[in-house]
Amino acid sequence: MKPTLPSRSAARLLGATLGLALLAGAPAAVHAAAAAPASAAAAQRAVTPAATLAVMQRVADWQLAHPSTYPEDDWTQAVGDAGMMALAGIATDTRYRDAMVSMGQRNEWKLGPSMYHADDYAVGQTYAELYLQLRDAKMIAPMRAQFDYMLAHPREGSLNWITPGVLHRWAWCDSLFMGPPAWARLAAATGEHRYLDFAVANWWRTSDYLYDKEEHLYYRDSRFFKQREANGRKMFWGRGNGWVMGGLVRMLQYVPANHPSRARFVQQFTEMSEKLLTLQQRDGMWRASLLDPASYPLQETSGTGLYTYALAYGVNEGILDRARFAPAVAKAWDALVANVDADGKLTHVQPIGEDPKAFDASSTDVYGVGAFLMAGSELHRMQTRGAAK
Repeated sequence: MKPTLPSRSAARLLGATLGLALLAGAPAAVHAAAAAPASAAAAQRAVTPAATLAVMQRVADWQLAHPSTYPEDDWTQAVGDAGMMALAGIATDTRYRDAMVSMGQRNEWKLGPSMYHADDYAVGQTYAELYLQLRDAKMIAPMRAQFDYMLAHPREGSLNWITPGVLHRWAWCDSLFMGPPAWARLAAATGEHRYLDFAVANWWRTSDYLYDKEEHLYYRDSRFFKQREANGRKMFWGRGNGWVMGGLVRMLQYVPANHPSRARFVQQFTEMSEKLLTLQQRDGMWRASLLDPASYPLQETSGTGLYTYALAYGVNEGILDRARFAPAVAKAWDALVANVDADGKLTHVQPIGEDPKAFDASSTDVYGVGAFLMAGSELHRMQTRGAAK
């Protein structure tokens, strides 16, 4: 494992101090900043909406100039697309949305090759959001036809990982980001409640199976129920729980206030947020292992981006207490910005996986960029609304 880069310390001290003062209205804790490495880029920390937008655009532009080699209907790209759509919602020009329209056109608005696999219809989230803005029916036609077929021909069965065909169901925690929000967005696009009903029912089926009600965290899948970290604690993957928190946000965006399950989504979101607040490290990041961070000391930006996105959303929506959670958002954003190179490359992204792992500090990937952009969009909203003064 490569150590955290030592050249990033001084600027994050400044960033954390500014961020806590802006978001919490109080001095930053010296010990929280002193332990945090930072890059020179953090000296330009996004303390205003314009600065937040600028760093988001720098990261997005780097990604667009260095496109991923994954298929454009792959889940990795779909997460990046979700971030691009979040940026498009606040950018002053249409080039990011235009890039998403071009992506959909190249895909002929089709989902991925495996009909029932949640990863392969994650890209439908962007198709539906584009439809809600542009009202072009072809953007959602293939997805609607596919989801109708799935409703008529369900692939039911156990969520136990050893069960044949288990990947046709939401049997791993990542799937709660990939799958349910696509169904919820199609419900909003069509007015057909059955799509939302499917998303909600299957979310809670997965939750009942994978959610640890004592720890308020999700196991990645059933293989991890009995696995333990080096320190003897249960194994809860950092980015895996980030997928759940991001998925909760993206469900709450489309589950109506009067929906019977709305309160249950809010409760789980709040429970997990409270737990995650206790697991944030002194430098503002969360590690690849949530309960054994000492075994994986390298910073990890994709999970941290997803947590920042969720906690900022919770503050913006009045679900989470600003006095307690806004400082955590500030520290996390400082840490994320400090991991953006001068040319806009986001580093410290754990490669594709399913559990805590060591990895190269220079690693990047499009889904990490998506998480960063979603986080930035909620921080921008916080700042624009005056919550970050």
